[in-house]
Amino acid sequence: MTQPLRIVGLSGSLRQASLNAHLLRAAARLAPPELQIEIGTIRGVPLYDADVEAQGMPAEVEALKDAIAGADGLFLVTPEYNNSIPGVFKNAIDWLSRPPADIPRVFEGKPVGFIGASPGGFGTILSQEAWLPVLRTLRTAPYFGGRLMVSRAHKVFDDAGAILDPVIEEQLRDYMRGFAAYVAAQKAGRGL
Repeated sequence: MTQPLRIVGLSGSLRQASLNAHLLRAAARLAPPELQIEIGTIRGVPLYDADVEAQGMPAEVEALKDAIAGADGLFLVTPEYNNSIPGVFKNAIDWLSRPPADIPRVFEGKPVGFIGASPGGFGTILSQEAWLPVLRTLRTAPYFGGRLMVSRAHKVFDDAGAILDPVIEEQLRDYMRGFAAYVAAQKAGRGL
């Protein structure tokens, strides 16, 4: 039996009961058996400060970098704040790209899936689009085989984070199947 593909999943919101944290946990539950999502956190990552970096990498950053570097893929679940990436999420990725010499170890060629949930009517289309130049700069391998932008997400989840909408649940399941196949193909192509 082969080992499942290991994916680090991150929600771009710090709030434990956020819509995107619910979506990340649902993705982990609905992922096919060959895909294991380890839910990481950006909580505790300080605001980026080169003076802090010069004194040594914060422990939370180093642990997250090592987890992503050792994973087969990265899964970002992004809110949309003011039509773009939440600052706290971008800040975490900025820290993870420091020093620039670590980009190949942490990000280069790494399959990345990205989805998101919003209480608004347009989902997270602008936030997902805003991630593209970041992912390109980090030389990742984004998954473009599907998209999932959950609109009016406050009506999609119950208070415990269960998905109430069977259509969204099936769309998420389909996305996770496609992402799993993509990660497997990328891993096979790299001869890992």
